[in-house]
Amino acid sequence: MVSLDVLGPGGPYRSKRQETIDGPSGDPVATLSLAPALYVTRAMKALHRAPELPVDARVAAFERAATAFATQPIAGLTPREYQHTVSSAAGIPITVVRNATDEIARTLEHIQHSVHHARPAAAVGSWRDPLTRTGRAVWTRRGEVFAVLAAGNHPAVHQGWLDALALGYRVAVRPSRREPFTPYRLVTALREAGFGDDRIVLLPSDHHAADEMLRLADLGMVYGGADVVRKYADDPRVLPQGPGRSKILLTAESDWEPVIDTMVASISGGGGAGCVNATGVLVEGDPAPVAAALAERLAALPSLPATDERAVLPVQPIGPARRWDRHLRQRAAGTKAWLGGDTIVDDLGDGSAVLRPAVHQLDSPFAGQLGAELPFPCVWVAPWDRAAGVRPLRDTLVLTAVTTDEDLIEDLVAEPTIANVYIGDHPTPWMAPGLPHDGYLAEFLMRTKTIVR
Repeated sequence: MVSLDVLGPGGPYRSKRQETIDGPSGDPVATLSLAPALYVTRAMKALHRAPELPVDARVAAFERAATAFATQPIAGLTPREYQHTVSSAAGIPITVVRNATDEIARTLEHIQHSVHHARPAAAVGSWRDPLTRTGRAVWTRRGEVFAVLAAGNHPAVHQGWLDALALGYRVAVRPSRREPFTPYRLVTALREAGFGDDRIVLLPSDHHAADEMLRLADLGMVYGGADVVRKYADDPRVLPQGPGRSKILLTAESDWEPVIDTMVASISGGGGAGCVNATGVLVEGDPAPVAAALAERLAALPSLPATDERAVLPVQPIGPARRWDRHLRQRAAGTKAWLGGDTIVDDLGDGSAVLRPAVHQLDSPFAGQLGAELPFPCVWVAPWDRAAGVRPLRDTLVLTAVTTDEDLIEDLVAEPTIANVYIGDHPTPWMAPGLPHDGYLAEFLMRTKTIVR
């Protein structure tokens, strides 16, 4: 059993209210302390009082944290033990956790590169820059304290808030109760690397305390479904991170068969539960051959416990797995099932089940199912034509467009609700340090102001 304390401004705190985290088979894996609302209030006030860490000290701290996170024992767990714990508790395939460890370490190592790319080219980073003597744009924070209500579907989501710390914000993270291990390890590594206890805190809590945490922050970022996006849509202080609804577009002049591996990786990579995983494939022409090919390839993926080195699919307790199965059947009513029509639940016999892939064919690019995003590899294949245009592709985090039509590409890039466009044979989960995910976070955290002295 792993014990995860609250990581407050005064150091670790073990509260009287604790929650047991069970693995998919029902075996207890860890206990998680929950911070009471009053503790959260005091912690947020301490963040506001904490001084900004100088830039050079931040850079050095990130470099030390990168090495520690990936290679050294932290909070009593080696990297291998941490990875096994995440896989055992959250049902995330062990290879996915291992890859995420490397991704997070790489982000820590290159964080200054990332925030530098986000800064306007004509702006400088400090009013002390000599260029301000004749007048210059200076990049400045919109606040001092940043709060994150994090997701637990994939360890790598915790790359998403690191820019705030790099830009001098003091940061409070409320972890998911499903997977608090990655933020616990990351926050501990950053504190030990030089940020200290009063500049970054981990505040596991109930919803009431989480609301208090967000209220007391200058700015915040919240992960969740469409309901979360609606809740915070009109709050300029909060950046909601909702469903990705990533897609693939195959146009008639391009051969789709050479990119079948890319499509399978887009749908199932990382366990298929990420916002960058493709959940829609739109085909100019007959979608049936594409659906059939995807179903054949995805059906070959093995059903294994998450800690097995060959595992590639997510594992959940049998009860929630069956609820997802029922939910899928309801959503898929009226569609043609190429895979997963009977069930997506593969019982492992120990109280847990693998969530297997599903492939369904739609009759229209405007079918409501095209926006459905589920926590396992699930793809909706639909017909598309030039008359439909960009409309079915809106509200997409990543769009892989397998096309040579430059006019169409122009329209896709210009569409405000498509965050990223990958042209050609590139999987939707592809990312690289220094490039924006859903825009640069710094676009939300920072502003420019003119300084002359």
